[in-house]
Amino acid sequence: MKRLFLSILTSLSILPCLAHEGYYSRLENDTLYIGNDLIERRFLWNNGNLITHSLSDKSSGHVWFNQLRSPDMNISAKKDKATSPSYHAQEIAATAIHPAYLETEVSFTMGGLDIRRVFRIYDNSPAIACDTWLKGNSDIIGNSQAANQADMKNIEFAEDMISVQTDAILDQFKAAGQHWQVRTVEFFDVTDRNNNLVFETDFIPYRKNSYRGNLLFARNAENGQSLFFIKEAPCSSVQLAYNGHDFTAEFGHFAVTGPGMTGQDIRPDEWRKAYGTVIGVSGGSELEQLSALRSYQKNIRKLIPGRDEMVMMNTWGDRSQDSKVNEKFSLIEVERAGQLGMTHFQIDDGWQVGKSPNSVMRGSFENIWDNPDYWRPDPEKYPNGLHPIVERGKELGVEICLWYNPSVQDDYADWQKDAQAMIDLYEEYGIRTFKIDGLGIPTKQSEINLRKLFDRVLEETDNAVVFNLDATAGRRAGYHMFGEYGNIFLENRYTDWQNYYPYWTLRNLWQLSKYVPAEKLQIEFLNKWRNAKRYGNDIFAPANYSFDYLFAITMAGQPLGWFEGSGLPEEALAINKLINRYKEIQHDFHTGIILPVGEEPSGRSWTGFQSIKDDKKGYFIFFREYAPNSKGSVETWLAQGDKVKLTPVLGHGKTITEQAGRNGSLEIELPRMNDFVMYRYEIRN
Repeated sequence: MKRLFLSILTSLSILPCLAHEGYYSRLENDTLYIGNDLIERRFLWNNGNLITHSLSDKSSGHVWFNQLRSPDMNISAKKDKATSPSYHAQEIAATAIHPAYLETEVSFTMGGLDIRRVFRIYDNSPAIACDTWLKGNSDIIGNSQAANQADMKNIEFAEDMISVQTDAILDQFKAAGQHWQVRTVEFFDVTDRNNNLVFETDFIPYRKNSYRGNLLFARNAENGQSLFFIKEAPCSSVQLAYNGHDFTAEFGHFAVTGPGMTGQDIRPDEWRKAYGTVIGVSGGSELEQLSALRSYQKNIRKLIPGRDEMVMMNTWGDRSQDSKVNEKFSLIEVERAGQLGMTHFQIDDGWQVGKSPNSVMRGSFENIWDNPDYWRPDPEKYPNGLHPIVERGKELGVEICLWYNPSVQDDYADWQKDAQAMIDLYEEYGIRTFKIDGLGIPTKQSEINLRKLFDRVLEETDNAVVFNLDATAGRRAGYHMFGEYGNIFLENRYTDWQNYYPYWTLRNLWQLSKYVPAEKLQIEFLNKWRNAKRYGNDIFAPANYSFDYLFAITMAGQPLGWFEGSGLPEEALAINKLINRYKEIQHDFHTGIILPVGEEPSGRSWTGFQSIKDDKKGYFIFFREYAPNSKGSVETWLAQGDKVKLTPVLGHGKTITEQAGRNGSLEIELPRMNDFVMYRYEIRN
C-alpha cells in the first residue's frame, strides 16, 4: 500500500485532506475532522490545542456535542497560549503487525513545552486512539493527591460546585444530560500474588469523583447511546507517576487522567510518549459496547496462524527448574510434544550459559553483560548448540521457543545487546517466540528502552518474532500496553504448592475475556497426576478432572501445557486427538469476538465462552462443572427468540436446534460432571 503524506503549518487558507475508502482526516478553516464510516470526531482547531466540537456515532446517527469550551488535553501547569501549530496526515501501510490505518498528527507549543498528539483510526472500528508526545521543559499538573471530599464545605451556592483541576488530563469529553450509567474496570496482574484480576465498578456519576481502571463505559439512559474510553497503560496499581486514579466523572463529563510521567521525565531534546487514550462510540447494550471495544483491540496486532496461534509446552510447571535442561532432555521433550500434538516447545530458564536467580544454582541477573556469552546456549548442556532440537522439532512439526530475561540494570541500558542476542538466536536457529520474564518498568526511561528493545527485534526479524510477555510479577505492562508485541503469559500455577485448581484458571480467563481478547492470553493446563495425594479429598483437585477437560479450559486462549511431557503417564497421550481437532478450528474460533457466557466459574457452575463470528454464526464452549443436574440453562449473547442450530465440534454433545430464551439462554445437556462441549452455531431465523 502506498504511503500518503499531507501537512500544513500555520496557514489555514489551505485545505489539507487525506481520504481513504474507510477513513479520512481533513482540516477546513478552523475545524479538524477525523473519522471513518462508523465514527467522526470534530475539533475546533484552536491553534492546534484542540477542543472537541462533537462526536458522531454514524451507525445510529447520534451526535454528541461537547459542552466544554476548553482544550481536550490539559497537562501543563503553565497556562501559556498555543503557538506554532502544525497538521500532518498520512496513511500508515499495513505490516505483519497491524492493518493499515490513518494517522493524524497535530503539534503545537505552549511556553517551553512542545506537544504532539497523534491520532489513529482504523477502517472497521468506531474508535479513535491518541498518543501524546512531549518535549521541552514544563511541570505537569497532578503531583499531589486530590483533596478528600469530606474536607470540602457543603454545597449551598453555585460556586460551591466548581471543582478544581488537580490532575493532568490526557483527553476529555463532556456530553449533555444528567442520566448516565457508568462502569469502570480495573485490572490486576502480578499473578504470583493475585488470583482476582478484574474488578468492575458501576455507578451513576454525580459531583466530580475519581475512579481507577483501564476502561470506562458510559451509557446515556435517555437515548441509549454509549461512549467508551481506554487508558492504554499498565494496570492502575503499577503505573508511573500515579495519583491514585485514571478517570474522573462529573455528570456527563468524563476525563482520562495521569500521563505516566512527571515534569522531570520531560527532556528538551527528545520526544517522550505519555500513556495513550482511546475514545469510541457504540449502542447502549453491553454486547454493542464490548463489540466496539474488541473491534479496536483486534487491530493492535494481527493474529497470524503460523506465528501467533500456538499450543505450547513449557516444562517449568513441573518445578524441576533448570536441573534437567540439556540436549538429551530437550530432545525427549520435543519428541513428547510431537506425540501430544503441540505446535510449540519452549525451553525455559537454563538453556543459556548464564545462571539466573531462578536456577537451582542460584545465579544472578546483575551485570549480565559482563559475560558476553550469557545468552548463548550452554556448551556443556548443548554441545551442538540448539541445532539438534530445532531440526527434530521441524521434523515433528514443533517450533522451538526460548525463555529470555532482558538486563533490567540501569533502566535497560543494555537494550541493544539484548535485542541483538535475540536477533542472533533468530538468525542462527530460527527462534521467533521468546518468553520475556523478569521485567520491571519503574521509570519512564525503562519503558522507553524496553520499547526500543522490542522494536529493534521486530525490525530486524521482519516482524516475525512473538514475545510472550510474563505478567506474573513486577511492574509490567498489564493488559492494555505493549499489545503490539505478542501475547501474555498470564500465571504460574503449580500442583506442588496446591495453587492449581482448574476452576480458578477458568475463572481468570472467563473474567478477563470480557474486556481483553482471550486469544492474547496464554492459559495453562498441568499434569493432573503429579502431586495428587497432596490435595487430599479436595473435590476440586486437578485429579478429579479429565486431561481433556483441563485442556478445554484453555481453548478460548492460547493453550499452554505447563509440564514435562516425559513426566506424563501413557494415558495422557490420548489427548492428541482433542488437540489435533482443536488446531483445525483454533484460528477460526479466535477470529471471532470471544466473550464469557453462563455463570462465573465457581467449581459448581454452568459456564463457558461464545465466539461471535458475525450476526449469524460462531462457536460456543460450554462447561458443566461439579453441578448436580445434567441439564443447565446458560445465558449467552444471542437475542431472545433466536433459533439456533448447535453442531458439536469437540467434547461431548449432540446436535440440537433450540430457540434462545430470556437473556439468550440455552438449555445445554452434559451427562457427566466436569465435562465440556464445543459447538459451532448457526442462527436460522
